Amino acid sequence: MADSNTGQVDGFKTTRRAVLGAVGAGGIAGVAGCLSNIGGGGGGSDTVKYGVLNPMTGPYAGLAKEQRKGAKLAVKTINDSDEYDFTIDAQYGDTQADAETGQQEARKLVEQHGASFVMGAISSSVALGLNEFATEESVVYSPGAAAIPITGANCNKYVFRCETNTAQIAEACSEWTLNNLGSNVWFHIADYAYGKSVLSEWRSRMKGSSADFSEAGVTRAKLGAKNFDSFISQIKNSDADVVVVGSTGGDLIEFLNQANAQGLTDQKKVMTTTGSFQVIRGALGEKADGVYSGTRYVPKIDAGDNQEFVEAYKSANDSEPGNFARVAYDSIRMVANGIKEAGSTDPDDVADTLGGLKMQSLFGENEFRSCDHQAKNPVWVGQNVYESGPMADVKLIEKVSGDDAIPPCDQTGCQL
Repeated sequence: MADSNTGQVDGFKTTRRAVLGAVGAGGIAGVAGCLSNIGGGGGGSDTVKYGVLNPMTGPYAGLAKEQRKGAKLAVKTINDSDEYDFTIDAQYGDTQADAETGQQEARKLVEQHGASFVMGAISSSVALGLNEFATEESVVYSPGAAAIPITGANCNKYVFRCETNTAQIAEACSEWTLNNLGSNVWFHIADYAYGKSVLSEWRSRMKGSSADFSEAGVTRAKLGAKNFDSFISQIKNSDADVVVVGSTGGDLIEFLNQANAQGLTDQKKVMTTTGSFQVIRGALGEKADGVYSGTRYVPKIDAGDNQEFVEAYKSANDSEPGNFARVAYDSIRMVANGIKEAGSTDPDDVADTLGGLKMQSLFGENEFRSCDHQAKNPVWVGQNVYESGPMADVKLIEKVSGDDAIPPCDQTGCQL
């Protein structure tokens, strides 16, 4: 489905998918409009069709709003810039945090909008489904989820991830946790792809660490669970020093609210993989105080053009960006840089170009690693510190560089 015309204007090919998409969306008039765009005029005349998929309903709705705002800012930034000889036409869909719905929405955006590039999802289960869709339909896909199989065993040519994955966070934070918070560890996870990935990555690194490690126990809650009483009781009654929590969104908010109310956070150290997220801190307020987290992003990071991004986001949304806005923004911008470098809007050409291409990101120079298409993001160990106001701040304790946080290629399970 990635066949392209041999004709080329301003150095950019147009794909058969774009023409078919125009037929689906607007019949012959749509084709005429598409061909008119190809035919020239002043400046960059190619239009890149993008599909952006966010779980606007369901357990990750709070995170999705931020992700969509970041995507919209990226589209506006690229369209307003003189650096790109094309513009992005984005349409949006709702995955509802459901894998089947996610694929249905993606198919609609490809067939009706003519999208050749897709960004989104927060649930790792949804993202894994979209991985399959990307290779079936030959569309470049940028996932917003963190489970390692997305750029591990389930990687493919068309998937390029800006989100920091669970292995990078575990690499940066697991041994630090043993050395600084305690060696007897209880794991509590949301029982789906993301939580399972957290458990696997943290457990394996702790076992392989030179630090002392023992596993006190594991509890698994269904995604979207509301009552954590039995899990919290088990953890409180154990001899664990620290609880590593592998969940996000509403699952993590509910768990930490109840853990705080029942005194667990006073009794045990709590290390999370997403507790530094702005939406988590905003929902918990003072109850977030003292919680540790593998930290992917906070607005105060002084790197790349992050401060320009923060100001633009604040101007557009009257709030500061969090990690999901960062991921959406960098995902679309880094792929746009691949389109620019390839001199083509054909997904196959772009996919062949993106791997190993060094470019600027909000973290400074970055790249999608050739062997697995995972961005080489830095990770911080952070702790929520509440002083006043609506939410805790994040104290950055230790930074691990992108090169040091990312696991070796032969450990990812990806074969490209």
